[in-house]
Amino acid sequence: MSTERDAGFWDRVAGKYAARAITDEAGYARTLERCRALLRPDDRVVELGCGTGSTALVLSGAVESYLATDFSAEMIALARDKQAAAPVDGLTFQVTTAEDLAGDVPRVNAVLAFNYLHLLRDLPGTLRSIHGMLAEEGLFISKTPCLTDMTPLIRWLVLPVMRAVGVAPYVRSLGAEELSQHIADAGFEILAVETHASRGNDHRPFIAARRK
Repeated sequence: MSTERDAGFWDRVAGKYAARAITDEAGYARTLERCRALLRPDDRVVELGCGTGSTALVLSGAVESYLATDFSAEMIALARDKQAAAPVDGLTFQVTTAEDLAGDVPRVNAVLAFNYLHLLRDLPGTLRSIHGMLAEEGLFISKTPCLTDMTPLIRWLVLPVMRAVGVAPYVRSLGAEELSQHIADAGFEILAVETHASRGNDHRPFIAARRK
């Protein structure tokens, strides 16, 4: 499956994705709280894989400018509908990728990527693009499902079957340690690795890193 077909998958499921409830409200609130603590009012921020814009609409009011992006046109259309209903100054939605943005926007102070890195076909390349987007000592903040740390049933049976029948996108199996190493190898200093779930096991590490 190509990147274009991946985008097509997310276009098809955008409506259902937008209607899906957050499964751990307290954990999500903790992630938002940590982001607010790391971001400054004069920051210029890019979010990658913003989906239908829920996080962007919450965080963008705390910074100078916020560009929220996704490669799914349908996701961005839904995000713009939300913004029209509740406008936020300085927030822009755009259909694009990290690779295209790296050479197209001025350096920013922070790049955010939530539920995104495991969907990348070229993780090292995208991390290099993110590094190139950031100003000196800029922050990269991510939260990523790590399938390697989950039950093998999901990794070896459930997900491959779902992908084979077209009901799941490309997903990379990662462990938290492997993910941290990929980020470090791309030229970042890891500042924090946290878990924010309010119940059960959390295999979605929140990682804050600084551009070297």
